[in-house]
Amino acid sequence: MKGKNDVILMYDFDKTLSTVDMQEYVFIPSLKMEPKDFWDLANKFAFKNHMDNILSTMFLMVDKAKCGNVPITRDTLKEQGKFIKYQPGVDEWFERINEFGRQHGVNVKHYIISSGLKCIIEGCSISKYFTQIFASEFLYDDNGIPVWPAVAINYSSKTQYLYRIHKGVEDINEHTKLNRKLPDDEKPVPFSNMVYIGDGLTDVPSMKLTRLNGGYSIGVYQDEQTSEYLVSDDRVSFFVPANYGENTDMDKIIKAIIKRISAEAELSSLGWDEKID
Repeated sequence: MKGKNDVILMYDFDKTLSTVDMQEYVFIPSLKMEPKDFWDLANKFAFKNHMDNILSTMFLMVDKAKCGNVPITRDTLKEQGKFIKYQPGVDEWFERINEFGRQHGVNVKHYIISSGLKCIIEGCSISKYFTQIFASEFLYDDNGIPVWPAVAINYSSKTQYLYRIHKGVEDINEHTKLNRKLPDDEKPVPFSNMVYIGDGLTDVPSMKLTRLNGGYSIGVYQDEQTSEYLVSDDRVSFFVPANYGENTDMDKIIKAIIKRISAEAELSSLGWDEKID
């Protein structure tokens, strides 16, 4: 298997790296709505029209912006990314973990797999650290105005992106190679080198898939009681506060995983061939 020296960290975004859903920093206040009212409306609209909740949210973003004469374009959405507030320690996390990986002979890669909007994430200060951002996205016209959903990622479709990373098929327009059985030596990275980090129900299928295939899943929380089902339902390998600072639980766990993968890669180079994927 290729990629034994790679460590793949895959993150949900909203409430995993950010403190609240990304639309709540700028977009929803610009509509003069409370976040709870907007999300309640999106859920009711989805239920009434038998819609996926992500599509319902995307529709209402465009509709409410138009009704309220609030500009919504590719550029305005990207600009909103500058106002995202992060969980503690996120700002320093990526460079510190990347350096720790280098010290142990492994290459750490970071991916986003989010139901939120790619455009907003691309505008945030940490976007430069991600190898790839898989997130929902609008189709824009020549003026940058959203006219249709181009990509809508919900809790179940998130799992396809784990396979895309595992098989090295990161172009979302490529499906043949994604669905074809590949020999292990053609897969860029084993699942055992993959870590999924998320905070809630939309992450459960991805957490379970990662664990079942030999990888790691980490549940993060701001309020332990509201997320404890992740532990009771045996969805996660670890359950820790959403704090990415040095010497926190998250920091220690990821560093331990890196050291384990580094040791396994070294053993493999010495002839150890135990099947790990």
